[in-house]
This record gives sequence, structure tokens and C-alpha cells, in this order.
Amino acid sequence: DLMMERGALSVKAICTHPILSGDAYEKIENSKLDELIVTDTIPLRKESKKIKVLTCSELFADVMHRVHTNNSISSKFIL
Repeated sequence: DLMMERGALSVKAICTHPILSGDAYEKIENSKLDELIVTDTIPLRKESKKIKVLTCSELFADVMHRVHTNNSISSKFIL
């Protein structure tokens, strides 16, 4: 909310592992946050129009295949 009060036109946030406990959903819904982008590494307990979930399944499957076949996974890291 502070960013919007200081002039931001929109605010988005990114979270790798969304541990949304307690009243986190209510706080997100009631905030001025436009969007929270999360991964599906932890299941969400409910949906929210402000939360966008990105899947990691293809990445994990590719990495497991590469490890199993003794191939490099270094290309999967952002440097």
C-alpha cells in the first residue's frame, strides 16, 4: 500500500514458495497489490483473483530427467 501512496501506478509481487498462513489471503485481497505471482511448489488452500500460480512441473521433470541421464542442469540456472 505504501508504494501506491508514494505514487506507484501498480504493484506486483513475486513469491517462490507461497506460505500463506493466518489471514494472508484477506490481507492480499484487501491490499492495493495488483497481483501476487507464485509457484505451485506449495499447494494453496484457496483461490484469489489477485494470485497467479505458475507451474514448475516442466522444469522439475526436465531437471530430474537430466540428472537421471547424467546430463548437465547448469542451463536451468539463471546467471
